[in-house]
Amino acid sequence: SIRPYQKDDATKLRDIFYHTIRNINTRDYSEQQVKAWATDTYDETDWAKRMLARNPFVATINDEVVGYADVQNDGYIDHFFCHAQYQGKGIGKMLMNKLIGVGKAKNISKLYSHASITAKPFFEHFGFSVTKQQQVEIRGQVLTNFVMEKDIGD
Repeated sequence: SIRPYQKDDATKLRDIFYHTIRNINTRDYSEQQVKAWATDTYDETDWAKRMLARNPFVATINDEVVGYADVQNDGYIDHFFCHAQYQGKGIGKMLMNKLIGVGKAKNISKLYSHASITAKPFFEHFGFSVTKQQQVEIRGQVLTNFVMEKDIGD
């Protein structure tokens, strides 16, 4: 099921973020790049504040957190992560459908994201198109990602 974010979700979401990048994104990024993106250490208070500000939707199976995604008021999807062991099981589809529904309910005309190389095919599957390929620097490492968008307005 999909539910709203709760304050005590912060650590679980950090675990999903970390393990997904470290186990899945290694298909498309070097070890140095994923270590810069998902560091071994982090500020728990800062992370909790970031999650509270993003107010993500949380996917659960039998009360276990298995994924999360957010959509901001301008249509920006900042975080979209599914637990490595639950990929390909429809979790991402449920989350994406939730984000599209929320976007439409808020009269947002388009959704957009900065998708990783790994996430690009997933976003394309849901009708997102690449508007720009870009290089971003994270902790001294340069990573490629894609600005992708999808019109959802009527």
